[in-house]
Amino acid sequence: MGEEGKSGRPRGLGTRLTHAARDRKLTLGGVNPVVQKASTVIVESASKLFDPGGWTYGRHGTATHEALKQALCEIEGAEHCVLAPSGLMACILPFLAFAGAGGHVLVGDNVYGPTRRFVDRMLPRWGCEATYFDPLIGAGVARLIRPETKLIFVESPGSMTFEIADAPAIAAAARAAGVVSVMDNTWSAGVFHKPLALGFDLSVQANTKYVSGGADILNGAIHLNDEKLLVRLRETVADLGVNVAPDDAYALLRGARSLAMRMDHHQASALEVARWLEKHPAIVRVLHPALESDPNHALWKRDFTGASGLFSIVLNPMPTAKVHVFLDPLDLFGLGFSYGGFESLVIHCDPQLKRTASSPELGGPLIRLSIGLEEPADLIADLEQALAQVS
Repeated sequence: MGEEGKSGRPRGLGTRLTHAARDRKLTLGGVNPVVQKASTVIVESASKLFDPGGWTYGRHGTATHEALKQALCEIEGAEHCVLAPSGLMACILPFLAFAGAGGHVLVGDNVYGPTRRFVDRMLPRWGCEATYFDPLIGAGVARLIRPETKLIFVESPGSMTFEIADAPAIAAAARAAGVVSVMDNTWSAGVFHKPLALGFDLSVQANTKYVSGGADILNGAIHLNDEKLLVRLRETVADLGVNVAPDDAYALLRGARSLAMRMDHHQASALEVARWLEKHPAIVRVLHPALESDPNHALWKRDFTGASGLFSIVLNPMPTAKVHVFLDPLDLFGLGFSYGGFESLVIHCDPQLKRTASSPELGGPLIRLSIGLEEPADLIADLEQALAQVS
């Protein structure tokens, strides 16, 4: 719909998401798009059966998918969007599209665990080599680029240890070498961080998390401005038969409408809880880049406009059995993976923390908290009673 209305005044993200994808062709007069379900598509004439780029099969998407993509492009400030049936699929599609036998990829050492698992298990089967790098390397990543390097993939901040990558420096190194750069931008939900504006080719999100907000949809998306890269991604999606259910697209768009408002709440509540935890004697440190005490704060302040509800804490040194003594009594925090829903969650990160290029000095067990939409005072009270079990 554009960032300016008839008044000429720039519109905020909340306004743009409220009015995105409201074209009558998509809504048929309602305020929400129709849920269009189709496998077979009847074309107007025989000449259009093989029309390049034409809509000839349901797997290519429907009006419902088009409405969702318009809204997602508003969030990321992108010209184009490619949908995927999960956040993980959105993360691995760039590898499938741009890497291959004899190729090489560079991957941040703090990436999402399932993305790393794909790199470790699948890429070697194609004869594609991967090198992990310290997420704080910045412009130094240029030294790792080889003639056969096809892609650089980073997550910022890392979703367990929360290092902030120097996005402009990494993007510039990739562009100078002709390498595709990809950032997993799920933590910010695209609201508080714009990788494309900082020079990245692709910005990936697991919409399963904040964009949905309901903890009941699996979805992902890749956002970009380069049409040549878009063609390659679309070809890959078509070759793999990847598609998203229209009902999921509709539900995800409904969640996206309130994203800006929810992110403000997640941010405020998480900072209140994090600042309380900083002062607790059972906590060694809090890993939250929006805190002034965090070593990543300067980069976060430069490149981000806000923070989400996800951060980690490091407990005083203790065995795993005692960590469970802290986790099990929690009442409002569910013990579960994922994040970004209305509910608060907590996990013990140590069993899945894997590093080969960097060694973060934590000083104790790593616990990740996802702050939901509950009242922060209630969450603090819940944490206080659980921490009393191990203090």
